[in-house]
Amino acid sequence: MQNVHVGNAAIPAIGFGTYGMSAAEIYRLIPAALRAGFRHIDTAQIYGNEGEIGDCVAASGIPRSEIFLTTKVWVSNYAERNFEASVDESLRKLKTDYIDLLLLHWPGSNVPLAEQIAGLNAVARAGKVRHIGVSNFNRALMAESVRLSAVPLVTNQFEYHPYLNQSLLIESTLQAGLAVTGYCGMAIGRVFSEPTLEEIAARYDKTIAQIVLRWLVQQRGVVALSRTAKLERLAQNLAVFDFELESEDMTAIHSLATADSRIVNPPGLAPKWDRTSG
Repeated sequence: MQNVHVGNAAIPAIGFGTYGMSAAEIYRLIPAALRAGFRHIDTAQIYGNEGEIGDCVAASGIPRSEIFLTTKVWVSNYAERNFEASVDESLRKLKTDYIDLLLLHWPGSNVPLAEQIAGLNAVARAGKVRHIGVSNFNRALMAESVRLSAVPLVTNQFEYHPYLNQSLLIESTLQAGLAVTGYCGMAIGRVFSEPTLEEIAARYDKTIAQIVLRWLVQQRGVVALSRTAKLERLAQNLAVFDFELESEDMTAIHSLATADSRIVNPPGLAPKWDRTSG
């Protein structure tokens, strides 16, 4: 596993995403993912599976220091009166005394951004969190978050796949000194019927998922979240560090981006998104 280094953080370049996974799925998949070599697990308070993930990590026999746990504070917990208590609850569920990376999940909140960032800073200073960041923030909100935070932010996590041109947001994120964490990389399955990706995968003798994950992690400063319900795909999805895509193949995948390809856009939570085409 390669790491993306930002500040004093070393983030495993491929993480296992757990959005939408039930308790039964977590108990089936997380132990297998850890055995396959995953060391970065991504969850969130709102996913409702922190407790099950904590069980699996505790039972794995892998030293806690070798596992990178990311979770996210839900918007209803942003106020100062709720923030630290919600993080304490996440710690209890995850059965750990620290979280590797804590993110603000969505910007949609009436709580002032300064109060949200102050909450992140407080739990970081208390040693409950090693690193902090944001999720689904546009360029303006990310820049303001960086300005407000005394503790350096290490990532902005947002939707990124071959059909969604995020070049403006990626460039701004990297210029601000943050890593990009991309989710929804397979575009909820759309990539698997893409002729361009089928052709590239055949030439490299790789799966389409491996090609897309390689495309993601081959870009500077990008961490990719991988999500699968198939046990046989776990090791495959990590086996992307022994080859490189040629520049023309990287360009061909970038060229798949089209307008109106955003998948995740919850009203009331999402910001005014940055331009993604032209």
